[in-house]
Amino acid sequence: VQLQASGGGSVQAGGSLRLSCAASGRTYDNRLMGWFRRAPGTEREFVAAVTWSGNNTYYADSVKGRFSISTDNAENTIYLQMNSLKPEDTARYYCAADRISRRNIHYALGRRYDYWGRGTLVTVSS
Repeated sequence: VQLQASGGGSVQAGGSLRLSCAASGRTYDNRLMGWFRRAPGTEREFVAAVTWSGNNTYYADSVKGRFSISTDNAENTIYLQMNSLKPEDTARYYCAADRISRRNIHYALGRRYDYWGRGTLVTVSS
């Protein structure tokens, strides 16, 4: 699976961005897609995840109510709509794809995911 994230940019606090992650070469055993982020000097952190069916979504507490994750199966693409952005949302955002063999690992853990994109940078100014 190859993942290509896009949609990052620079916005002012309170603004919005929509990130996209196009997945090529999807396999039958990829069920869950996630977004993670890493700010300079910090650890990677979980942001949100979604099953390809769209029936299950998961969010970090820090983004709940502001971010929304969704899928487009026809386009093999997932989206992360980010509203009410804050300076602390500044980070490089990565999308990731799991494999069903790792389904017993919590969705918020990076080791759940087998494939990672190169990331897209989001900068929020105050």
